Amino acid sequence: MVTPFDEQGALDLDAAGDLARYLVSHGSDALCVAGTTGEAPVLTDPERLDLVKAVVEAVSDSGTPVLAGMTTNDTEHSVGLVKQAAGLGAAGILAVTPYYNRPSQAGLHGHFAAIARATELPVILYDIPVRTGRKIATETILDLRAACGNIIGVKDASGDPATTAGLLAADPDLVVYSGDDGLTLPLLAVGATGVISVATHWVGEQTGRMIAAFLSGDIDAARQENAGMIESFDYETSERWPNPLPTKAILRAMGLRVGQCRLPMGPADAELDQRANDLAARLGLVGG
Repeated sequence: MVTPFDEQGALDLDAAGDLARYLVSHGSDALCVAGTTGEAPVLTDPERLDLVKAVVEAVSDSGTPVLAGMTTNDTEHSVGLVKQAAGLGAAGILAVTPYYNRPSQAGLHGHFAAIARATELPVILYDIPVRTGRKIATETILDLRAACGNIIGVKDASGDPATTAGLLAADPDLVVYSGDDGLTLPLLAVGATGVISVATHWVGEQTGRMIAAFLSGDIDAARQENAGMIESFDYETSERWPNPLPTKAILRAMGLRVGQCRLPMGPADAELDQRANDLAARLGLVGG
């Protein structure tokens, strides 16, 4: 989920709680906070911790699990944050590939193993080479799975369903979530379980129907649901307006308090806001 900020750019925990409850009531089975879409790189450590705690509390009545993005490209820093996650009520850790420093596969193994050994919570590796500059190799994932029993899955934003198919063939018990909305249906076809999504901020129920239809064997219905969301997938990110700029824009158009993105991502320009308003109107989302 996006991280709401107020008009002065400060963390808005009340709005985060409202958004969390909105997402749960509109199809999300779990929530992921302080990930890419949550602008994790521009959150301070106290903000990140406060955000996880607030969202956990906001959805506690529903028992909705909260996956916490508690890692950076600094292993020691990440371990320190991860150790605090269980005390905040997080149900699991989303561990992103170290970005900018582009470590070797041996370095990736050491980084993720240190994180996994710092917690008893389940850990989902986040493989997003377009943002990190480094793909987690299949062999590295398999070795980590053998070494660390609480590494249970992968958020797959690698854009390579064929490689994912090979990974799942080698480790059928691995839990794979699509990290790319437009590739969720192809990844389901090779064995993925679901999606950690951007577009579910506004098409959560449709996404749920698509996944349920596919898993029940109704492939035609799944394809129809997917086709109905292609416009949203195309909207959610671009070179001019990278995620999460478009997401926050459409949520504002829907009347939800999320504010602007912090620099270097934001703020949105008037043209994006108009596109968001137009898409929300076409999808019947205006007014929340």
